[in-house]
Amino acid sequence: MGNSVRKGIAVFVDQSRIKSVQNSALGAEGPKASAGRLSEEAVAGPQPQLKDGREAVEGYLCKGGVVIFTATTCSRYAQVSEALTLAGTSYFTVQLDQRGDKQEVQHALWQLTQQRSLPAVFVNKSYFGDAEKIFQMHRDGTLMGLLRTELGSLSEDGYDYDLVVIGGGSGGLAAAKEAASFAKKVLVLDLVTPSPKGTTWGLGGTCVNVGCIPKKLMHQAALLGQAVQDSRRFGWEFEQQVSHCWSCMTAAVQKRIKALNFSCRQELRDGKVAYLNAFGELVTPHVVKATDAQGKETCHSASVFIIATGERPRYPGVPGDREFCITSDDLFSLHHCPGHTLVVGASYVGLECAGFLAGLGLQVTVMVRSVLLRGFEEYMVLHGVQFLRPFVPTKIEQIQDGRPGKLRVTAVSNDGKETYEGEFNTVLLAIGRDACTRNIGLDRIGVKYNQQTGKIPVDEDERTSVGHVFAIGDVQEGRLELTPVAIQAGRLLARRLYGGRSTKCDYANVPTAVFTPLEYGACGLSEGAANKKYGQDDVEVYHTSYCPLEWALPGREKHSCYAKVICHTPDNERVVGIHVLGPNAGEIIQGFAVALKCGLTKGQLDATIGIHPVCAEVLTDLTITQRADGTAAVRGGC
Repeated sequence: MGNSVRKGIAVFVDQSRIKSVQNSALGAEGPKASAGRLSEEAVAGPQPQLKDGREAVEGYLCKGGVVIFTATTCSRYAQVSEALTLAGTSYFTVQLDQRGDKQEVQHALWQLTQQRSLPAVFVNKSYFGDAEKIFQMHRDGTLMGLLRTELGSLSEDGYDYDLVVIGGGSGGLAAAKEAASFAKKVLVLDLVTPSPKGTTWGLGGTCVNVGCIPKKLMHQAALLGQAVQDSRRFGWEFEQQVSHCWSCMTAAVQKRIKALNFSCRQELRDGKVAYLNAFGELVTPHVVKATDAQGKETCHSASVFIIATGERPRYPGVPGDREFCITSDDLFSLHHCPGHTLVVGASYVGLECAGFLAGLGLQVTVMVRSVLLRGFEEYMVLHGVQFLRPFVPTKIEQIQDGRPGKLRVTAVSNDGKETYEGEFNTVLLAIGRDACTRNIGLDRIGVKYNQQTGKIPVDEDERTSVGHVFAIGDVQEGRLELTPVAIQAGRLLARRLYGGRSTKCDYANVPTAVFTPLEYGACGLSEGAANKKYGQDDVEVYHTSYCPLEWALPGREKHSCYAKVICHTPDNERVVGIHVLGPNAGEIIQGFAVALKCGLTKGQLDATIGIHPVCAEVLTDLTITQRADGTAAVRGGC
């Protein structure tokens, strides 16, 4: 093991025994301290000023682990602490010059070590060495191994943990729990950096806190408002004016989210997964530094790392964007009603938020510079959403304070020839998201990633350019950004790493849904992707417009709903894509996704008897093709 370190096996002995004790060999292992720096108070609480310095020293050393006795004026402390950090070891620091009994404590240390110099490092109640010895062990590469021998409680590979997951979203938690089920030592690090508006949240990632869960609940709130409007046509009579309470809705949504946060933590405890509410940053190939909200740092070594840090909303970089705008990170816990809202961007997040805000009776405008999916814009306009195109914002100014206050937005057209100026209560940015990977130490250990987006290229095993570092979820480059995909990938990765399995995540034919007022569900290839892959002559597209029966009495829009099935004709008309625009599209597409996984053909689809009268039955009786007739007739209850 290189240069050995002689150490004592007792804490307080008389001077006649010091030399013989220091000449003893490496001794028994003590309890392992996970890595990092803690304050003096964190070790033993506020200490009384004891006349007997030995009692003061013993009060610290009885905690075990690594303890550094030093002073604020000690020039070598920073180098010693850095060496211990890089060795993946936690340590407690005692600043002697901040104690009233400094001289008594120093005398006790001299009795124990026969050394006057500081800092003095102790491991498991025994003197480990001074600064020169620590530096020497760090230079010759023996420090980490010797500390592990002293501290014990290591993983099978000699690290603190078998696996450290950086990120506490759905994918990271799934991987962590699955790895722990194979009796592996697992640590999850997760700390949410507050948004520019100061919003933060608990364990569970984007989906639980500021994504799928609150979005679907608010979408449901909007659908209920539409149902109230429709109910009179079904015979319901009521005199009281119906209104919506934004704060009541957000309070109920946040209560549900808090319950899910608690459930996430409980599942980690039940699965014996260690969890730290701390920001993870890789400092060496096998060591991660964890920094909590109070700035306290700990370091932890691991054999394998999984990056699952997810994404955060992008800002356009124009004056006033961070000061006055909000994003989806802020909307779902906003205490006040946003009022007249400008949604910047036509991402699925932007359209979903615009849809439920309009459904709650708010005035909503979407500023967009691109073309929307067929049928989306028409229905959303009928639903009350206005569109402003093709513009991008150049400046946001606050012209009135308050909740929600008032903002002035200046924008310019794509070609730069037109300008726009308008006033809104709230501006919601939804122009895309960037992976949270730029400040977690990837450069330091050689993990390659896209410098513009932060995305990490991975192979089919989810492995990055560094062999023991993996990435799952939204941080992956070129993969679907969906919660169920991250969960599946995380579980399968853990099974391959620790369970002897070989199954890899299948990223083909993944179903997805967009929860706009008229939902969109899809699985498989788009029409354009199918034409590119197989050639237009070998692709047949069956389609229809339809009207749900429940829309008939209220007289809802009969041309809004649409279904399309894409087939590869040389392969027995195998279905390669299904798309549905209509109510409950997400529920519809889930079942058909199973069929696509099983190799569904158009003949099998036609032979399936539909349930009448439901929206999904239109997919079992499609006869109109775009090749024969580009017009889709309206079918169904209207």
